[in-house]
Amino acid sequence: MDLESAQFNFNGTKEIEPPQYVQVDRDSLAYKEQLAKVCGIALNNRILSFAHDAPQPVVEDLRSGFKRPLHKPNNSRRLINTMPTRVLDASGIKDDYYLNILSWSERNILAIALDTAVYMWNPSTGNVSDLCHVDPSVDDYVASLEWSPDAATLAVGMASGDTQLWDVESGSKLRSMMGRTTRVGVLSWGNKMLSSGAQDGSIWNHDVRSANHKAGVLAEHVGEVCGLEWRYDGGMLASGGNDNKVIIWDARTTTSRFSNSHMAAVKAIAWCPWQLNLLASGGGTQDRKIQFWNTTTSANTGTIDTGSQVTSLVWSRQYKELLSSHGYPNNVLSLWHYTRLSKICDLSGHDRRILCTALSPDGQTVASCAADANLKLWLAFEKKAKAGGASAVGAGRGAAKKDSVDDDLVSGMRRMAVR
Repeated sequence: MDLESAQFNFNGTKEIEPPQYVQVDRDSLAYKEQLAKVCGIALNNRILSFAHDAPQPVVEDLRSGFKRPLHKPNNSRRLINTMPTRVLDASGIKDDYYLNILSWSERNILAIALDTAVYMWNPSTGNVSDLCHVDPSVDDYVASLEWSPDAATLAVGMASGDTQLWDVESGSKLRSMMGRTTRVGVLSWGNKMLSSGAQDGSIWNHDVRSANHKAGVLAEHVGEVCGLEWRYDGGMLASGGNDNKVIIWDARTTTSRFSNSHMAAVKAIAWCPWQLNLLASGGGTQDRKIQFWNTTTSANTGTIDTGSQVTSLVWSRQYKELLSSHGYPNNVLSLWHYTRLSKICDLSGHDRRILCTALSPDGQTVASCAADANLKLWLAFEKKAKAGGASAVGAGRGAAKKDSVDDDLVSGMRRMAVR
């Protein structure tokens, strides 16, 4: 075999064939170009190609519309001053859990009992005056105070069992309603009816218009009555006692509607101003709880463990909030959100247990007196700023009547009437 011929065949060398030309139909090519242009296809690319990603659809992302908040964020949160706005001396105050010696009238006069004397302070002018003094020869002291709804009369309960009515304009005693032998530690007005709770466990209803003042006796407590409050419409009376009971009374009868219990004495009693059938009660050192009651169904609607002795409760007229005062071990005022049953903040400033609190007529300021011989004022429920500027401490009854919660109170009374 010829080696040169074999190697030539092995390398695959062939003669190059001349190129072949194809005749193109110009009309057909023009048609293809027009068709490709209409379809958006480039003639120099394949229709199916795996070298490039598929084009993204031009569609609005609907999820972006659901990322917006449903409500506008509330950036105007209420700032609460946790320091007292004013501090007054209360030398001579009796450190007794069962007494109720502080009351604030609708005419913006704050009354406080310091052992054997009753003093009145006008926040608008700063003037202090004394209303009455116990005769030094008599072994007696003031155990309770309560202003009448028209703020013209101050009821004074004595340790001797006497209940007195004083005219604040003239500074004279109108009458003494006697008959008891144990101290009157708590008072509450219901229209023209004055109710008094005593150490023997009885509650007397006094008709102050009648010479025979004793209109009825409510006798179901077996311990001292230390908490007492009429509902705003005068339809029900709530009482708390050293027998650990909370009792609800119907104004039309002398028998109780229902009763519930704490684990300690119940001094703190407060009706809700914007929901007529809602009552809050607070227990003493062994209980330390605030309980909420539906007085229509007698059901317990919520409980807060405060961790401290509860001495008083104050509902806000402006907000869905509740202020509680405490004794051992914390000695603070605590502000609570009602619907969430959670604490908002503590107002610290007293060194010893807080005995009583009172709300100003405009519903913004709370006064507290404690065993440290101090009377302090707290702007706990400051209203949102409105045109016209702020008023003086307490403001007076005119501002209170303008509260939005008054409308809620009226509508609540109508609902109760329908029931």
